[in-house]
Amino acid sequence: MAALSSAKRVVVKIGSALLVDRTSGALRGDWLTSLAADVAALKARGTDVVLVSSGSIALGRGILNLPATTLPLEQSQAAAAVGQIRLARAYEEVLSPHGITTAQVLVTLEDSANRRRYLNSRATLETLLGLGVVPIVNENDTVATDEIRYGDNDRLAAQVAVTVGADVLVLLSDVDGFYSGNPNTDPDAKRFDIIDEITPQIEAMAGDAGSGLSKGGMKTKVMAARTATASGCAMAITEGSVDNPLSALENGANATWFTPQLDPHAARKRWIASMKPQGHLTVDSGAARALQQGKSLLPAGVADVSGTFGRGDPVQIRDTQGRDLGMGLIRYTALETQKIKGQRSQEIETLLGYPGRAVLIHRDDMAL
Repeated sequence: MAALSSAKRVVVKIGSALLVDRTSGALRGDWLTSLAADVAALKARGTDVVLVSSGSIALGRGILNLPATTLPLEQSQAAAAVGQIRLARAYEEVLSPHGITTAQVLVTLEDSANRRRYLNSRATLETLLGLGVVPIVNENDTVATDEIRYGDNDRLAAQVAVTVGADVLVLLSDVDGFYSGNPNTDPDAKRFDIIDEITPQIEAMAGDAGSGLSKGGMKTKVMAARTATASGCAMAITEGSVDNPLSALENGANATWFTPQLDPHAARKRWIASMKPQGHLTVDSGAARALQQGKSLLPAGVADVSGTFGRGDPVQIRDTQGRDLGMGLIRYTALETQKIKGQRSQEIETLLGYPGRAVLIHRDDMAL
């Protein structure tokens, strides 16, 4: 069973009902401070942390004195615009005393559905994590339309976990795990400690949203688990309203763990390898050796380019003998690649007229 103690990269989802007092509409500052202490403890031992946080609409609703009911789209967007500032500031205020820098990352469904935008999001998050930053991710509700109605951050958190290659996803919930029925109404409901396979029976047990502030229910958590575990990420559902909820989980608090099917690295490689190539790159012998040693592909190693592809599209990599070496997601269009092939990375800006990434295909975006 996966545990926080051995995790290298953790994504934590925080729901509106945990962050915002349901009666007053105010932020639960003491609870958030305790969560920050947990994040600092994870960071101190070298674990990367990404927080996927709801709460902007709930906070903005309170500030604007809007009713605690389903809001029209334009009021939801207005509440999000007001609440997002307050939410970002709150995270900065509780994490900065621990020496932790925060960043706000707002995304929509298109950022994961569109391969180019997916690569942009991934590169941004990877860079932030490499710099020791804790990204605070939320849906961009101020401009979203269908996204607000889709709305739950359970599935967003699972997508973020896939994007950054996390090995653990924690959904902080208002219940301490996945039950066979609603524990509030069914005295015989049983909590599952471990779920190794998401069967139709498990899916049938999932209920709907139970909180007036949250949009997700157990159904969305099961969908999140399916996404996460298929990509090699373990997922836990645990009670989040207690102080220091991550420490509590690590110390044995009640939870349901969904076990991963593969490790994140292998799952990503399998996904890339299954794609249909939109073009081909021929690499010289030096680049071919470098790739086999786990290096990224640089423009200097490319001898020939064929096909019509865009940034983020899959391309087949071949050696000069015509042997297939693998598949990769390229960071330049076909036209750009033609211009920079065989050239040093330092020459990219001169050749293209604008700065670009030094790597043509990053090793993490490659399946050999």
